[in-house]
Parts: sequence; C-alpha cells; structure tokens
Amino acid sequence: MRPLNLLAFLLFLGGAVWALTRSERTVRDIQATYYSWLTPFLNAGSTLEVKARTFLVEVEHSKKLEAELESIRAEYDRLRQVERHSLEVEAENARLRRALDFQKRIEFKATVARVIRRQTTTWWQTVEIDRGWESQVAVHQPVVADGGLVGKVDRVGDKLSSVILLTDEACQVSVQVEGTPEVGILSGQRGQYEGGPKLHLRFLSPKARISPGTRVFTTGRGGLFPANLLVGTVESVLPGPLDSEALVRPSVDFTDLSTVFLLPLP
Repeated sequence: MRPLNLLAFLLFLGGAVWALTRSERTVRDIQATYYSWLTPFLNAGSTLEVKARTFLVEVEHSKKLEAELESIRAEYDRLRQVERHSLEVEAENARLRRALDFQKRIEFKATVARVIRRQTTTWWQTVEIDRGWESQVAVHQPVVADGGLVGKVDRVGDKLSSVILLTDEACQVSVQVEGTPEVGILSGQRGQYEGGPKLHLRFLSPKARISPGTRVFTTGRGGLFPANLLVGTVESVLPGPLDSEALVRPSVDFTDLSTVFLLPLP
C-alpha cells in the first residue's frame, strides 16, 4: 500500500475510533455537523441531476420536432411539385383548347405542330417544330398561330422542320393596310427587339394616311402566303419624299410560341 493511502486509512480509522468512543450526544453532534456540511453538496447534485434530466428531455423533444419539421418540408416540396405539374397540365390543356378552337375557325386544313427548340442566339429568327417529311411538310409552307402569321418553313427533315419567323428580316410578305389602298412589303428588323420585336413596312405611298392601331393583312400576292392573314397593327408612320414607311407590332406573341399550324401551299 502506498504511504499516502496508508496515512489516509489510519486517519480514517483513528477518526472512526475517536467518534465511537465519544458519548451518544457527541456522536449525534458530529453526525449533524457532517450532514450540515454535506447537505449543500447533495442539494447541488440533486439540482444538477434535475437540470440534466430536463436537458435530455428537451433534446429528445427537439429531435422529434426536427424530424416532424423535416417531414413537413418533404410534404411541402411534394405538394409544390404536384401544384407545378397541375399548372403545367392546365396550361397545356388551355393551349390545346385554343389550338382546336383556332383550327375550327380557319378556312384551311392545317397541320398542328409544336415548337420544340429555340436557340437564344436566333430567338427572333427561327424555331424548330416536331413535323417533317413524314407529316408531308414542304419548304415555304406558311405557318400561322392563333394571333396570325408566324412565318414559313425553310428547312425540312424527317421528323423536324425549321421555321423562319416573320420577325426575321429575311422573311418578306406582301401586305395591305386595312381600310386603305396602301400596299407594301413587310419584314422583320435586325436588332430592333427592345420592348418586343417590331416589323418594318416599306414602299407605302408618300402621302399615306394611316392611323396607329390600323390592322395589316397579307395580300396573297406572290403565291406564297394566302390572303387576309393578320400580321399586326400599325404603331407609327414615317412619311418620305418617294415613299412612306411604317412600324408594325406583330399580332402574334413571338416571345411565347408553343403551338403553330402549317397551312397547305397554294
């Protein structure tokens, strides 16, 4: 046994012998003193135990709340996905209803096509549709939408075709201003897209009397586009010494093309 341990044992033994040889009253006083000295430590230990148990209960409760919160988040995300899908389905159904209604209203037997690809660099020039040789699509076939003329087919593949849009300067159309004898050539404008694309109407008479808001339709001249297809409305007119020009807002929303119709060639 180590010296320190032996010394402690002897002191404890001596204290015990001394206490046992005292009178009963003295022993009770010693016990009272001992317990009075020990009581604060016992109370502190009891308080710490209560706090520890409370802390463990709170930790367990927090874990349950965290699990419930995670479950609620997962359910919320699932409901958001369901809502998003429902909105997409509803929007698609609305587009199909408009397409069917438009197909009933037009005089031509049209082929429905969906816009499946659109490049950012050529957003206002071309789109690709899900129809090709297999659907008997032909080059230069007119393309329309619910609002009016969209453009024409310029390349055809087996199952896909490319459409040059009316907003491209390379797409030129013979048009007439409604309620006037004014006839001109309409085309897109390169780089004029702030606030939406505008169309350029040229070769009007020098003293053309055209009011803003007047509609513009195809003439049918040239044998490419049928007559009386709406292309847009006049925004402004710029008179000139030899001819006048006008700025036309397209009737079709070219920022959001989803469903189009291919008209048969004349």
